[in-house]
Amino acid sequence: MIIEINLLPWREQRRERRGRLFYKVLGLAALLGLGGGYGVAWHYQQEVETQSQRNALIEARGRRLDSAIREVRGLEQTRERMLEQVRVLTRLQDGRAQTVHVMNDLAVSLVDGVYYTHLNRQGNDLDLSGVAENNRQVTDQLRALASVAAFDAPMLSEVEVEVEEGGERRRFRLRMRQRVPGAEAGVSGAVSVGGAE
Repeated sequence: MIIEINLLPWREQRRERRGRLFYKVLGLAALLGLGGGYGVAWHYQQEVETQSQRNALIEARGRRLDSAIREVRGLEQTRERMLEQVRVLTRLQDGRAQTVHVMNDLAVSLVDGVYYTHLNRQGNDLDLSGVAENNRQVTDQLRALASVAAFDAPMLSEVEVEVEEGGERRRFRLRMRQRVPGAEAGVSGAVSVGGAE
């Protein structure tokens, strides 16, 4: 006895089931792929937006820093100008005191019969003009100035004899340097001293 079993419908059913399962898995994989792709794209988009916000923040802070740097540079320039003004005022104040000392030293060293007509000061260099009754008084005046500790030895540059109704007088001009330890030169000016010529 031969029994025949027809397995074809069963195989076909199994094949159909497997085909449907394959298409379901394929559809699910496609959905998962699309969902994963969208998720990755969304994630990268969020990262790009976050980085753009960071870049914008960095640029804004960079602009603020640039502005602060410009302000600091302006303040440094203002500080330098103010320091220069302080230096100038200090030099002027020191020069003012030096001028008083020069005038005092010149007055103390003045010999009888001599008077000064003009004083020009450039820094520590003094150019002095005066009038004396005779050559001896001019010589005595040079010695008196040389003995003052605040001055270097004076150098006589010229002596002129003037004849007037009352007699002769000597008009002289000399140069000397003021000794100012540690002080800067920079004060200048001209002063007329003495009486009428």
